[in-house]
Amino acid sequence: MNVRARLRVVAAIVFDGPLLLMTQRPPGDPLGLLWEFPGGKIEPGESPEEALVREIREELGVGARAGQCVSISRFDYDHGPRVEIHFIRATLEAGVFAPSTAVHAFRWVPPDAVRLDEVLEADREFLRDMGAKD
Repeated sequence: MNVRARLRVVAAIVFDGPLLLMTQRPPGDPLGLLWEFPGGKIEPGESPEEALVREIREELGVGARAGQCVSISRFDYDHGPRVEIHFIRATLEAGVFAPSTAVHAFRWVPPDAVRLDEVLEADREFLRDMGAKD
């Protein structure tokens, strides 16, 4: 039996007042142009909090401070990875970003204005809990 390994990832929950930070994946793969929380893979030997700080620096070019882990969920994509997502509150050290090529775009949006059909499937349940609508 071929069991796909579960990929551990971190998702940064960053607010500016009532607005939530979302990033858009670059075009060119099956998940391209979908919106997601900033973050990424947790490397071997790295804590979720360390991964969050590293990923924010790599993706957005700013420092970050990891706060409380508010949720951990698992999601299995039909034709892709099996993920375990650590949703962690974070604050940024600067409001001006220098996005890497891993970020096609970013936006600040009220959670209840997020369109779930434009978001990675793995993030949708967490966003529903924040007030996003199908």
